[in-house]
Amino acid sequence: MSHRPEPVVHGRRTFLRPAERDDLPAIVRWFNDVDTTRYLGVRAPMGQALEERWYEGMLERQGSTAWFFLVCRLDDGSPIGTIGLFEVDLTNGSAGIGITLGEPADRGQGLGTDALESLLDFGFGRLRLERLWLDVYDFNERAVASYRKAGFSHEGVARHGAYRDGRFVDVIAMSILRDEWAARRAAEPFPGPWPPEPSPELPSG
Repeated sequence: MSHRPEPVVHGRRTFLRPAERDDLPAIVRWFNDVDTTRYLGVRAPMGQALEERWYEGMLERQGSTAWFFLVCRLDDGSPIGTIGLFEVDLTNGSAGIGITLGEPADRGQGLGTDALESLLDFGFGRLRLERLWLDVYDFNERAVASYRKAGFSHEGVARHGAYRDGRFVDVIAMSILRDEWAARRAAEPFPGPWPPEPSPELPSG
């Protein structure tokens, strides 16, 4: 049985852990699924060789300009998607967020929101960031609702900012600030220590 790294953050129903090389087949399958990639910026099909190159690059960035995790179910440990921070700017205290639930059966159950709240815990609590932001296509109404539920605010719209499904679509910009997260965290504590501990020595995959 292969070793699995310890979870970095526990949520109520999910936990986040670093990706390992033997996770790549699942990630390749997720990012080659049309129903998944229509919500992402992925264009070309991704094979195992390309995914290997991506994995090596991810390891180089992990812990500096990016943090990439697998989303796993808390009940059985099975991986169901990916989540992470990119363009991490510690000087200005900001980072972008990306999240994908690759298993269709796990969508629409609140698992994505749970994982997102855990990532906010990590970004604001452990990395001490000030602002986390993301972009989402306007037709991805389920994701927009999930982000609002997690405390994100609407910042603006890039009209016809992307071409999807044979038409131009708007791209919605959303963000959440550290004090907004802290107020929510204090009012409705998530699992884990409060206040969160400073950034630890974390495994990189």
